[in-house]
Amino acid sequence: MSQEEKKERLRAQEDPVQESGDANGDESQDEQEKTDEKMSAQQSQIIETGSVTPVGGKHVIHCLTIVGQIEGHYILPPQNKTTKYEHVIPQLVAIEQDPRIEGLIIILNTVGGDVEAGLAIAELIAGMKKPTVSLVLGGGHSIGVPLACSAKQSFIAPSATMTVHPVRMSGLVLGVPQTLSYFDKMQERIVNFVIDNSHISPERFRELMMNTGELVMDVGTVLDGENAVEEGLIDHLGGLSDAIGCLYDLIEEQDGAEEDGGEDDKEEKPKAASRKKADGEKASSSPNTPSGNPPRKRPKAAGKKKSGEGEKASGARNGKDADTKPKGGKKKQAGGEAR
Repeated sequence: MSQEEKKERLRAQEDPVQESGDANGDESQDEQEKTDEKMSAQQSQIIETGSVTPVGGKHVIHCLTIVGQIEGHYILPPQNKTTKYEHVIPQLVAIEQDPRIEGLIIILNTVGGDVEAGLAIAELIAGMKKPTVSLVLGGGHSIGVPLACSAKQSFIAPSATMTVHPVRMSGLVLGVPQTLSYFDKMQERIVNFVIDNSHISPERFRELMMNTGELVMDVGTVLDGENAVEEGLIDHLGGLSDAIGCLYDLIEEQDGAEEDGGEDDKEEKPKAASRKKADGEKASSSPNTPSGNPPRKRPKAAGKKKSGEGEKASGARNGKDADTKPKGGKKKQAGGEAR
């Protein structure tokens, strides 16, 4: 073999290796570009809405933050850190409808805010079918208490606090009995929601809310993480990893329940088909006919029989015989003509 042939053979062996290396390099570059696009999309989502949907974990979950003061029907000053409820409500609807998102985690660090806006967000979270977990960091005060209780499972950090106090109103307040009645009704809405979505009793919650010996400038009670769990307001004491782990468990439980329900439906279908088949075999087995079908009745004869029976019954009711009835009719007609 000449040296030129050897060189050509070596070149042929090196070319596939080089081509495969180029292909691997292109694939890694494409993956890096996709990763960069996802990261930029997540960063823009955080900046615009204060939420993020990470897709690199075990399950696809959405993280929603409720921080600062909850802004309701009135715009707060620009120096206030706010969460606008008109931004949160569409997000919750989209999360519930998106099949790619499997669960929701709510991060809370709020001083409270508009009562009706906060209660509306809490009602939406409580009415979701997807697994939801809340985590209180820093503080979940005032209307933040119903928001923390609205999830299916709630967590609180050991250093976080929650303030339970009555409803307050800023601005012009009329000193009339109707105002106090309105306060009572609004307070009752909050109490009912909290006791329906937590383990605290209504008597104990009202006792904490009307406590006058703890706060200097207000009425109510401040609970730290351990006390909030002991009182039954929050389910668990823990941090971020605990909340995410609980959310994963809820997602897997829901997926298992849906799979069991699908298998039950598949088992019911053959059972229903076998029942229909058995009913058909019973209906087709008749002892009087060789074909198995029941004998048919003659509709004309049956109709004549029924009409004769009807005439006899009507004659019996009128107290006249069936033969005399047409004669009487003729007499009436003749008498009418004579007149």
